[in-house]
Amino acid sequence: MRRWFLSGVMLSAMLGSATGQDAASIHLVEQAPVAISKLAPGVFLVDFGRVAFGNISLTSANVIPSETVTVRFGEALKDGRVDKHPPGSVRYAEVKVAPQGAATVIVTPPADARNTKAPAVLSPAPWGVLTPFRWVEVEGWPTELHADQIRRRAAFDSTWVDDAATFHSSDPMLDKVWDLCHYSIKATTFAGVFVDGDRERLAYEADAYLTQLSYYAGDADPRISRATFDRLMKFPTWPSEWAPQMVFMAYADWMQTGDKAWLAAHYEGLKSKLLDERVGPDGLVTSTPKLIRHGDIVDWPAHERDGYVFTSVNTVVNAFHLRALEEMSLLAEVLGKTTEAAKFSEQERTEQATFQAKLFDPVRGLYRDGAGTDHASLHANLFPLAFGLVPADERPKIAQWLTGRGMVGSVYAAQYLLQALFENGEDEAALALITGPGDRSWRHMIESGATITWEAWDQKYKPNQDWTHAWGAAPANLLPRFVLGIQPLTAGWGRALIQPHPGTLTRVEGRIPTPRGELSVGWKRQDRNFTLRLTLPAGVTARVELPALEGSSEVRVGGAPVRAYREGRWWTLEKDLSGAVTIEER
Repeated sequence: MRRWFLSGVMLSAMLGSATGQDAASIHLVEQAPVAISKLAPGVFLVDFGRVAFGNISLTSANVIPSETVTVRFGEALKDGRVDKHPPGSVRYAEVKVAPQGAATVIVTPPADARNTKAPAVLSPAPWGVLTPFRWVEVEGWPTELHADQIRRRAAFDSTWVDDAATFHSSDPMLDKVWDLCHYSIKATTFAGVFVDGDRERLAYEADAYLTQLSYYAGDADPRISRATFDRLMKFPTWPSEWAPQMVFMAYADWMQTGDKAWLAAHYEGLKSKLLDERVGPDGLVTSTPKLIRHGDIVDWPAHERDGYVFTSVNTVVNAFHLRALEEMSLLAEVLGKTTEAAKFSEQERTEQATFQAKLFDPVRGLYRDGAGTDHASLHANLFPLAFGLVPADERPKIAQWLTGRGMVGSVYAAQYLLQALFENGEDEAALALITGPGDRSWRHMIESGATITWEAWDQKYKPNQDWTHAWGAAPANLLPRFVLGIQPLTAGWGRALIQPHPGTLTRVEGRIPTPRGELSVGWKRQDRNFTLRLTLPAGVTARVELPALEGSSEVRVGGAPVRAYREGRWWTLEKDLSGAVTIEER
């Protein structure tokens, strides 16, 4: 198994139980700087290349004990120096240390009371305070500061392997987006639990589910996802739509691992996440005035809601409820609870009928924001489409309408918007939104110098945002799932679906880790020819669906024609494949 720790070495490893909380195994990794610049006599700027959560060690050879050195940690620069007054929750910290001869000292920033006391997720006490930073400014150093005298001690999930997942395409910007988002997932595992960022260091259900999807595209180990799930069962949060995402997390765990024992142990607790206590006589989830004011969230921050009109019956809240019911029915069936599975399924069927009758406007072909309003926002339509609630004959129209609206939601809603577009024939639009110009795309983050995804598209959209938010890393899962085209079809990856969504791309190659081993895909498109190279782990078979290009008439595997049928946008091979194969559409 490949393991690479940047330019450093693993310093220590410690089980999450040492934090006194339920957490996965994390470790500190020593990292050398990528550059050191002398700004003035005794003043040095140290660049570690990317932001990570940690602190530093200083080896002070030839520094006399009486001298005091000022160390500044920062995520942002201003005029070539560490920004002492960065915006929002972007981090800056300063500390003074007195080096002791040739000894190595650990330099940690002051604690932030908001994120280093319960209920924040705490780091192991022996490590000292951790903060996110890329740059360190050292002032008062009486000699030259050499690279071997300073190290960042960065905290990461101990099971993460940097090159277990890869992604390369014909679009260099898309590759940069994947790299930003993939690294963002790694860097935000510092707590052993998926947290919302550095401002609070709390686990939230929506953040956790989106992070879980992207984490599984880079690491097949379920422990950090499960530690997060357990914490959220103990410390649930307040938004209405966040609770059903616990069902989503459990379903994602089942599909990833096929672990029936874990599912059985957590099944009963999931029933409280369905919002059933809020279902009214007509079968729809209702909202009190208090919940409308502080509960129903739709999107965050509030101005990202596309003018959403809140009523006592909220379309987005009901969409989450219906999707959770569908997944609960499937999970109950897995555990042999056939009566409960049938109950959930019937509840979902009857409530969805009411959902369609009361909230869908057949004249416009769009969903209203809720009962009692005719306003149709982006969100009232993207969530039903992403959750498979839209009748099949209405999906193309809604997908095209969403495409025309563009990225008018937040980085959180973007996960579901892009998923809905990829799944409904709008590949080109989805890719264009990811790399688009303007300040509402991942291209903007990259061109602004981000090395971890932000909480919002830009500072002006959320002035108190932090710059270490994994819920903004959706392409880390969307690009493997849809562009490479790799998804599990059966729990535990016994059977996979390979279904690339190329958009305007001409070539893509990459791999992801699965519980059964590495799965790699590489494809190339030219005129009406589409060639896909597939390598499956032992014990995994795959249903292969190729994008049906104009003028193509047959599919070959290993050079020999195979039986395949063309339906809609896809050529589907009649027989599953295994091992290493080359498939050609021509």
